[in-house]
Amino acid sequence: MPPLAERLRPQTLDEYIGQKHLVGDKAILRQMIESGRVASFILWGPPGVGKTTLAKIIANKLDRPFYTLSAVTSGVKDVREVIEKAKSSRFFSQGGNPILFIDEIHRFSKSQQDSLLGAVENGTVTLIGATTENPSFEVITPLLSRCQVYVLKSLENEDLLELANRAVTTDPELKSREIIFDETESLVRYAGGDARKLLNILELVVAAEPEGATVHFTNEIVTERLQQNPMAYDKDGEMHYDIISAFIKSIRGSDPDGAIYWLARMVSGGEDPKFIARRLVISAAEDIGLANPNALLLANACFDALQKIGWPEGRIILAEATVYLASSPKSNSAYLAIDEALALVERTGNLPVPLHLRNSPTKLMKDLNYGKNYKYAHDFPNHFVEQQFLPDELTKTRIWQVQNNPAESKLGDWLRTLWKGRY
Repeated sequence: MPPLAERLRPQTLDEYIGQKHLVGDKAILRQMIESGRVASFILWGPPGVGKTTLAKIIANKLDRPFYTLSAVTSGVKDVREVIEKAKSSRFFSQGGNPILFIDEIHRFSKSQQDSLLGAVENGTVTLIGATTENPSFEVITPLLSRCQVYVLKSLENEDLLELANRAVTTDPELKSREIIFDETESLVRYAGGDARKLLNILELVVAAEPEGATVHFTNEIVTERLQQNPMAYDKDGEMHYDIISAFIKSIRGSDPDGAIYWLARMVSGGEDPKFIARRLVISAAEDIGLANPNALLLANACFDALQKIGWPEGRIILAEATVYLASSPKSNSAYLAIDEALALVERTGNLPVPLHLRNSPTKLMKDLNYGKNYKYAHDFPNHFVEQQFLPDELTKTRIWQVQNNPAESKLGDWLRTLWKGRY
């Protein structure tokens, strides 16, 4: 049996809950849908607020060919195949251009979006996109300029309660049970404006009670059930952070098997690939650092390549970077150094820059000895000459500490030949 969220998905605008500014009486989207004159647009809003549902309502309402793609699993080839189908179906459609719905359009790479542009521009398809990310950052300008953007909001508490009451009175499974809402604060709070989460929580709590027993919703019962089974409701919340934490800790712990497993969990769960790539870049600097500076270059190349290649091939790029980082020697010396330096600044305040290090672009500054006695390192053997670079009050302070790995040991040896006794 499909999940409750799917069983309860509205089929008409009158069944749709929330987003009154878009689908209420005389609102823009309602007028567009009821008139049948639908132009390309993008729905931007958080998860579980009805983006996909609106697209399906349009499919039910309009007598047009309707195609769907998911940016998580589709590539340029899939886009081109759908466009070719749309071209063919136009000849048999009396009601207007075929509609192409793309879920999570922000995950399409530039090349994938470019492959859509011509079809949208010449009217081969009417595009409806759905995204949880700001389209002005994630959708290419030529495509964005041909689409109106409509912003969907998190559901209000009264919307969520209306949905809960509809579920227990109309769903064949739930209405066969006696369900009493003694308290709803936890139910609404854990749903967080997300209709899908609310329905998942309802289904979870009801399923935990014996067949035939009265189901009471209280704040304590809802909290207890969710603590026992967080995966049942929390794809985008706490579990999201737990899995990325396990992923980073596996890389830090030099376990490529663990790291690639948690990567797979995120990929299969629909995690944003760019979120994973950003965390790889951070890990390369924080946990690998100077033990292998190439790790940061590779992680950054992974991020760039992911945006060019898109999905699903991007999973291979993430996997390569993950295994490389997990297998690399580790050092957090740069991470510790910047935190130590920030703490030092916090303790000591704005200490003056030594005169010989100051910029001196004017005669007055030179008369005040700005830049005087500064020694230009390239004029000396090995491009080095010993001089003071910290404020006077910190001349004996050490911030960066060499850690015991081959790359940093080599750096430390070099510094010790330059700075007698300092490093």
